[in-house]
Amino acid sequence: MDNGRLQNTDPTELQRLLRERTEDLQRVKAEYDNYRKRVRRDRMAVRQIAVANVLRVLLPVLDAVDRTSAHEPMTPGLKDITDTLRTQLGSLDLEAFGKEGDPFDPACHEAVVHHLSPDADELICTEILRPGYRLGDQLLRPAHVEVTGPPPSARNLLAGHAEEPHDDAERDDEGPSPPVRPAAAPASWRAPPRPLI
Repeated sequence: MDNGRLQNTDPTELQRLLRERTEDLQRVKAEYDNYRKRVRRDRMAVRQIAVANVLRVLLPVLDAVDRTSAHEPMTPGLKDITDTLRTQLGSLDLEAFGKEGDPFDPACHEAVVHHLSPDADELICTEILRPGYRLGDQLLRPAHVEVTGPPPSARNLLAGHAEEPHDDAERDDEGPSPPVRPAAAPASWRAPPRPLI
């Protein structure tokens, strides 16, 4: 090439050069398109993380508004604040979950109290103490619930797992249990040493 002009005007050579340049251009364009998609995907992931972090910080505020709404008469100002907060958080895809009667799911519920019911087949959420929240598929906070269900040994038998005996009387072949030594208190709980004077 001389000053932008080809010295060789052979049509087959020109076709080959054209194909090479076209392939190079297509490769660069594909790399750029992949880069743009990756940057867009990374930006969306960073945005999702940032929104989740902000919403986690706002959950205690939402809890306080819920408690106030439940214990105080609903004034127009409180109703406006509650409605605006719920609307804005809903626009960010924040979703509350946990209803009485839901089957207990340890992946999204945290059982605080367990009421025994021998005639129950499974654990059921009987009271929602604190709602759980999701952001899309991401769990922000599990729901604190009271559950009612069969005793633990009955649940294990229903699931096909026999519980091992824990009684010393049933462990005669091993002898009595060794004494349990209490763990030492953490250093932060111990009294500071007294000066020797």
